[in-house]
Amino acid sequence: MFASNPIADLATVIPLNVIQGYVILMFILVVGGTIFDMIHKKSAQYFFAKAKAAEASRTRVLGSGDKIGIAVSTVAVDVVTSGEFCNPKRRISHLFTMYGFITFLVSTIALVFAYPTHEAPAIVSQLWHLGAAMVMFGGYWFWFAIRVDVSAEGIPWNRIVKADLFILSLLGTTTFGLVWSILYSMGAAPLDSVFLGLFIISATVLFGGVYWSKFAHMFFKPAAAFNKRVIKADGSRENMPEIGDLTDPELQKKFPDIPEYMGSNPPNMGLGIKREQPNHY
Repeated sequence: MFASNPIADLATVIPLNVIQGYVILMFILVVGGTIFDMIHKKSAQYFFAKAKAAEASRTRVLGSGDKIGIAVSTVAVDVVTSGEFCNPKRRISHLFTMYGFITFLVSTIALVFAYPTHEAPAIVSQLWHLGAAMVMFGGYWFWFAIRVDVSAEGIPWNRIVKADLFILSLLGTTTFGLVWSILYSMGAAPLDSVFLGLFIISATVLFGGVYWSKFAHMFFKPAAAFNKRVIKADGSRENMPEIGDLTDPELQKKFPDIPEYMGSNPPNMGLGIKREQPNHY
């Protein structure tokens, strides 16, 4: 069942050139939506202005090797392993969703343009189904249990706001696509056609709604993580002072409020709000 080529099955209903044209159109909408989002939110302008302002307060100039090392660290920690998430559940959920979406997307492109017939390698079709299942696992876990307003504020899971457009359309695309593929292989007509229609609608909203959703966030996030590491490495620190050791006499002389309010040997402030999970409804 999961080794069957879903695109070859779809081509029996919709002409292959229409399917390929649709995928190309979705790619154009993603690029266009991202560009319009950058223009509207002035994201690129913000990052360039921020980098320019940091030049005045930096304590060292980074060389090409330094920046390459920072870029590698950003990719390895913030992108590949999602190391910015302190909550292990949120991190695992994000990794399943991210790698599932990448697997689903790449295998879809391969099936549409490289292997659009039933002679396609079984592994490609299996990856398509596996990617959809991974997104569903990570996405539904996030939706029902991990979202801040659900886990910490006690807001019902079925409360929907504009910011939920991306995750809901992503879950709709993978869920309806997987269900359609299973129903089609079982010969469950005309029910399979219903889920095919829902699959196409969800995919159109996902890729065509970039301007109104958080889809473009996946492109801005690595840039923000890279910038964060750069300002720490060059000492600019967004014009914020380095905390340092609160027991250092020189630091206490510079900031006399430290011994006045915290004593000459300030205690370790501890975990603070991270001491326990925020489940106080």
